[in-house]
Amino acid sequence: MALSDQLTRLAARAKQAEDRAAAAKDKARTELQQDVASARSSAQAEAQRLSDSAEARKGDISDRWSDVQRTWNERVSAVRGDIDEKKAEHDLASAQKRADNAEGDAAFAIDFAYSAVEEAEYAVLDAGLARMDADDLAAQAPASA
Repeated sequence: MALSDQLTRLAARAKQAEDRAAAAKDKARTELQQDVASARSSAQAEAQRLSDSAEARKGDISDRWSDVQRTWNERVSAVRGDIDEKKAEHDLASAQKRADNAEGDAAFAIDFAYSAVEEAEYAVLDAGLARMDADDLAAQAPASA
């Protein structure tokens, strides 16, 4: 898949997330609970796909990306563990604190994703420039007999 196609896929997925978030305000609790479970399952599957992809492409991607992916998975796992633990609390103050934290986590996840898109744009453009440089050098290389 071309890098520009991957960015198109990313934009479409971001739009889908935006639409689902906007629609969540009007949903009944059980329907929203189903959406939350579905989103969590989808996120876990995507994290596994990303991990598998990083493993399969070792040598084709820098070690920094593998480190970012590993660290991200560790953080997501810790946050999800905290969420599951806090869901067991039933008093009002705890519920309000959990809601505040969940909103803060969501806002930060959006900021993180935005930053990742910025980094992806840079990486795609830099990859194009690197390919141009390699093609220029190949064109200048003497032909071998």
